[in-house]
Amino acid sequence: MKKHVVIFEARGGSDKGPYGFRRDSKPIIDSLKKRGWTAEIIFYSDEDRGEIYRYTYDKADAYISRVNPGNLYDETGYFQMLKELVTHGIEGLPHPDAMTAYGAKNSVERLKGTSIVPKDVYTYYDFEGLKENFPKALAKNVRVLKQNRGSTGEGIWRVEVINRDKYSNTIPLDARLKLTEAKDNHTEEKTLQEFMEYCIQYLEGNNGLLLDMPFLERIKEGEIRILMLRNKVVNVVHKKPANTKDAFSATLFSGAKYRYDKPEKWPELVTLVEQMVPIIQQRLGNYDIPLIWTADFILDTDQKTKKDKYVLGEINASCVGFSTFLELSENIADEVLALLDAESAVNSRWGAFTR
Repeated sequence: MKKHVVIFEARGGSDKGPYGFRRDSKPIIDSLKKRGWTAEIIFYSDEDRGEIYRYTYDKADAYISRVNPGNLYDETGYFQMLKELVTHGIEGLPHPDAMTAYGAKNSVERLKGTSIVPKDVYTYYDFEGLKENFPKALAKNVRVLKQNRGSTGEGIWRVEVINRDKYSNTIPLDARLKLTEAKDNHTEEKTLQEFMEYCIQYLEGNNGLLLDMPFLERIKEGEIRILMLRNKVVNVVHKKPANTKDAFSATLFSGAKYRYDKPEKWPELVTLVEQMVPIIQQRLGNYDIPLIWTADFILDTDQKTKKDKYVLGEINASCVGFSTFLELSENIADEVLALLDAESAVNSRWGAFTR
């Protein structure tokens, strides 16, 4: 073993400290150093991809990916490099395919029918699918449409039909909609036709898709983010939207208030999530569970029992931060070394990856 780990980051973005890298990456390096390992941060760029690949192969046993997808214009080259590294023996934390499977919005739809995702959830990959099904879904209840890309609530829309009582089994194209974006809780109006045409931008490109879910009124009580280290819950963040008329966003940028809890404060949810991990892993492709990932839940009410239930809103695995509890770097370092010890093997050399 080389006893070295590379942490990949991307330049730019609002998640960086004064020196240009993430505030919670340096603690991982320090914790690995305590255990006799070295680590470093490398900023990925397409133009340096070949050089970064060769350097990582020569120097490292593993990489930790901490690149926010929104900070790369196109992720294709980055994921290609990660796949080459994993294929040729570098431990991927996480594996690039796992990052895609867990981080894509359609991960929620792939879990529908389980205890944490209702059946009334759909994914649209093209305009025809959106046009055929979305008006029918909108006739049932208020909806939330989520684009696959973006962050901080951009492209996440609560969609309500104005004068809903006028319509029955489907909503006509000229029906007027009230639209609220999670980015900043601003509202606007469009016809259904205009809004669906506006959403074409979210369907374009290799990773274009839209997740369609029912809006849950109890989001006003707060969204509960579960922070996972592999298959264990390590922290809980309660994110309550701003107390204004149309607010439903749980992002800091929109004015939501965050409270940081220990897992012991949410025993029912923690037990549920940890029991669901094998099902989540199986449904999302049977990849190794990401090193650090999160699952966001919203409270709902079971119509039969009238008891609380938790509904999964999304999973994040590409670039999960823990800057509010940096002591987790110790647990992360322990987990990294345990994984590497379990996966240790002798690998043959190969030709360098080129662009």
